[in-house]
Amino acid sequence: MPDSNNSRPDRLPPLRDVIAAHGLAARKSLGQNFLFDLNLTRKIARAAGAPDGGTFYEVGPGPGGLTRALLSEGADRVIAVERDQRCLPALEEIARAWPGKLEIHAADALELDEALHLPQGVRIAANLPYNVGTALLVKWLTVENWPPLWASLTLMFQKEVAQRITAQPGSDHYGRLSVLAQWRCTAKILFDVNKGAFVPPPSVTSAIVRLEPRQRPLAAANLNDLEKVTAAAFGQRRKMLRQSLKPLGGEVLLDKAGIDPTARPEDLSIEQFAALARALAG
Repeated sequence: MPDSNNSRPDRLPPLRDVIAAHGLAARKSLGQNFLFDLNLTRKIARAAGAPDGGTFYEVGPGPGGLTRALLSEGADRVIAVERDQRCLPALEEIARAWPGKLEIHAADALELDEALHLPQGVRIAANLPYNVGTALLVKWLTVENWPPLWASLTLMFQKEVAQRITAQPGSDHYGRLSVLAQWRCTAKILFDVNKGAFVPPPSVTSAIVRLEPRQRPLAAANLNDLEKVTAAAFGQRRKMLRQSLKPLGGEVLLDKAGIDPTARPEDLSIEQFAALARALAG
């Protein structure tokens, strides 16, 4: 009887041994912090939906801790993008343990044209490098065609970034990223990840965030116009909107959108920012 997927990780060396064998000391310049805890990586894989099968896209797998968890939990296929050439031999070992199930791209995910490599309905799961996590999320949230080709995002961020993504109006964390993420997606923090789970341990706590795309944005607006009004508003978040939005029309714009000019940006709902974007468009 052939081995089940769940037994395959036992055929590979422990991740600490893999890292030692390949000399994979985490590099701060690449924002790397490796996860060794198998229970944690499998928890993340389950949260991403691996037991349901399907194709997963992983950015920055490093030595492959989450990659192994996704496959062992039931993913039919994992497409991994890794820019650190040192990690490729370790990932190739995983590919040999799961023949035909791991596709490896040696590339920078920020530059990769994902539409050429990813199937419709792919689920993205990643312990994102801290130094590019927000940029990658913005890339996925600002694709031209919506709904996007991805079905969900299950991502690890610094907890502060996770709070910005999921923040509600009135919160100190509420800002441009909150509006953009929640305008096009539902977003929630699933659980925190203690800094001690990583090697080397980062200076901050992390959190797993899940985002699912809305079929239609929360309110009608042009993406570029929405980005303009949120950039202007939150660029001077302590000022009243009539002052921060002056370069875009100030009180005339606010009156057109039906918004109190003495309000501050953290007081506005996403729907009100959308109304400002529509007013800006004319």
